[in-house]
Amino acid sequence: MPDNARFRTGDQSLVREINLSLILRRLREYAPVSRAALAEMTGLNKSTVSSLIDELIRQRFVREVGLSATHVGRPSRLLELDPQAGHIISAEIGVDYMSVVCANFAAEIIWQRREAVSADESQEAILKRFLAFLLRGQETCAGVGELLGLAVGVPGLVDQHSGMLLFAPNLGWQNVPLGDLLRSTFRGVPVFVDNEANLSALGEHLFGAAQGFEEVLYISAGVGLGGAILRDGQVFRGKAGFASEFGHMTMNPRGERCACGNRGCWETQVSQAAVMRSIHKALNAGEASVLTGLTGNNLSRLTLPMIVDAARAGDRVARRALVKVGHHLGIGIASLVNALNPELVVFGGTLSLAWDFLSAPVQLEVQRRALRWNASAAQITLAQHGVNACVMGGVAMVYYAILSRPGNLVRSTA
Repeated sequence: MPDNARFRTGDQSLVREINLSLILRRLREYAPVSRAALAEMTGLNKSTVSSLIDELIRQRFVREVGLSATHVGRPSRLLELDPQAGHIISAEIGVDYMSVVCANFAAEIIWQRREAVSADESQEAILKRFLAFLLRGQETCAGVGELLGLAVGVPGLVDQHSGMLLFAPNLGWQNVPLGDLLRSTFRGVPVFVDNEANLSALGEHLFGAAQGFEEVLYISAGVGLGGAILRDGQVFRGKAGFASEFGHMTMNPRGERCACGNRGCWETQVSQAAVMRSIHKALNAGEASVLTGLTGNNLSRLTLPMIVDAARAGDRVARRALVKVGHHLGIGIASLVNALNPELVVFGGTLSLAWDFLSAPVQLEVQRRALRWNASAAQITLAQHGVNACVMGGVAMVYYAILSRPGNLVRSTA
């Protein structure tokens, strides 16, 4: 084949890929829509749209769902993504839990489970249980088409090429070949491994509070504190791929020792452990709190939901601990707002359960410390998916891959 013919073939293939992606994206955003409406939205001619839609219907990614209600001319057949085209599995390995969801091709959650992880479980035991958890999800959702992709979020640094978990300080894990382990278990299935905050930001952008925003700062706090930056809807990763480790900014050089080895990291001030320390200090000083009775005077049983419930009931010790963390959270966000000038700041993770008590001090510190032009440009809001932001982000990552490269999904129509 002459070189110019090869280039023409390659160009035609690329154009087809771009057009398929454009149609799938518009269907996700605006369905049910007609072929004519898709042609108008995309700027493609009607014959091109019709040809591509016919291909997507043959591959069972798009279906017809009835006729338009217009009274002008002949009724048009309406189209939408076919929920039964396949399923996506998304999971998270947290410090004290693991979570798995299964979504259909319409990104609707059809199965979800969350299990606690004990601090005395070994890495090997956790991974073995995690793989069994994933396989259970795949088996449960087998009736919803083939598995289109698998995404896993972890609280640490991930090599994007291999899926290697390089360092997860709060898990105490290093150099875990998570990507290889997943690919050997789910052969032939696209596998994605990423930092949990990056996935959470993607999930909120596609399905949650950050829809329609292009410059987004995401902060996630629980056992640790992570973050992500979205620019034009894409995760900003930096040179080595590990950008946005905001939790390890030094906020107090003489502060608490962090799991990363440093002292005074932001996550030592904004985490579940920081809340617990404040409460322990107050109770050890003899202050009265309903938490003493709720835990049977055994503070090792203390949980964040318990603390939030006590604060809502007016407990001063619980409220003061949460408000203190809120001020530290606001100070860090104010600095990041000055540095990054986002249009939206989204807060998620387990600590988001306490947002009713964190919100006011956060807003106060941002107004007090951020430049007024930056502060006025940045809305601050709660993650729509809360503690599920990461697993929804995994669904979003697989979805982005499908919508960006639909040609990779070509399958037999027999």
